[in-house]
Amino acid sequence: MKKLILSLMLASGLTQAADSTVIDVYRDPNCGCCSAWIEHLAENGFTVRDHQKDDMQAVKRELGVPAELASCHTGVVDGRFIEGHVPAADILKMQKRPDLLGLAVPGMPVGSPGMEVGDRQDAYHVIAVDQQQNTNVFTAYP
Repeated sequence: MKKLILSLMLASGLTQAADSTVIDVYRDPNCGCCSAWIEHLAENGFTVRDHQKDDMQAVKRELGVPAELASCHTGVVDGRFIEGHVPAADILKMQKRPDLLGLAVPGMPVGSPGMEVGDRQDAYHVIAVDQQQNTNVFTAYP
């Protein structure tokens, strides 16, 4: 059903093109929701390079992900981090904001991309991190 909806959206021009956007995703090899998030990205036109790592904390430290914003997987687009279950549309919007170091969805909120559980949708925020390490809400999902 999800793929049918995506096909209809693509045919009607309702999705943003991410054709040229490459994202490197670093994840634990045993994580199922990480694979689901990768599928979400691919369905939205991203080219995903999947890197399985045993020490995700080292990856997060190297990329400068603030500990309080940590989640299970970390992506990298144009040298900037994408932490956790950030929707593809927000990653595309971030590309218009060169002042940002990255985006994060802390924890693993139900209903975020890759964390779908039936019709349940928890409220969550996509948090932006700027060059001075300041954080603010980039997008609020009800």
